[in-house]
Amino acid sequence: MSIDSLSDLKGLRRAGLVVASTLELLKSHVRPGITTAELDAIALEHLRSHGARSAPQLAYDFPAATCISVNEEAVHGIPGPRVLMDGDLVTLDVTVELDGYYADAAVTVPVGTASALGTALCACAEAAFWRGADVARDGIELSRVGFEVEQEVRRRGFRVMRELCGHGIGRAIHERPSVCNFYNPRDRTRLTKGLVIALEPIISAGSDRIRTERDGWTVRSADRSLTAHFEHTIVISSGTPLVLTAA
Repeated sequence: MSIDSLSDLKGLRRAGLVVASTLELLKSHVRPGITTAELDAIALEHLRSHGARSAPQLAYDFPAATCISVNEEAVHGIPGPRVLMDGDLVTLDVTVELDGYYADAAVTVPVGTASALGTALCACAEAAFWRGADVARDGIELSRVGFEVEQEVRRRGFRVMRELCGHGIGRAIHERPSVCNFYNPRDRTRLTKGLVIALEPIISAGSDRIRTERDGWTVRSADRSLTAHFEHTIVISSGTPLVLTAA
């Protein structure tokens, strides 16, 4: 969506703050021995306490309140009985609907003591987001954002998972435009002031190809290499974008 009123901005801010607080709460509970289902239950209770709903459940009948993906699972992991182990990487992806407005954010965090590779991969995903966000402003071609994201990922020795992209958001969980994490010369879309997008580098330590698991939801790296994901919902302006889902 494109924001054209103060009420829109206020509505999106409220949704974004619920996403941010949910992620902070989940991160505080990540530890060896907890199950992904237990984390999801914590998130669901928090959403309900704020009058918010899980957007994936609402829009797609996703079988949980949040997407929680572990290690090679890049996106859309279904919370369940899996027990988190020391050294795992867990991606917490929260998308909410509140009073008709949607916001989305994700972060990959280590469980217990992270490996050097895991630490570097998580840092890369976040750095790539901020490098892309730094150029995401009114009048800039959207493909420039993707170019900057991929340049940062490559510079650090990792790969963008090109089949997984960000998206417009605001009045629905997924809106136009698609926000690629690489340079697409065929995409001449220009960012405009007020446009709301979810920018989300999703990267791999190995293959950039993906596979969908038998559950029909979970998407992993084709070679089962470690993955990381970092995402915020942002509003395009004439300068630095407004981050709606920051704590």
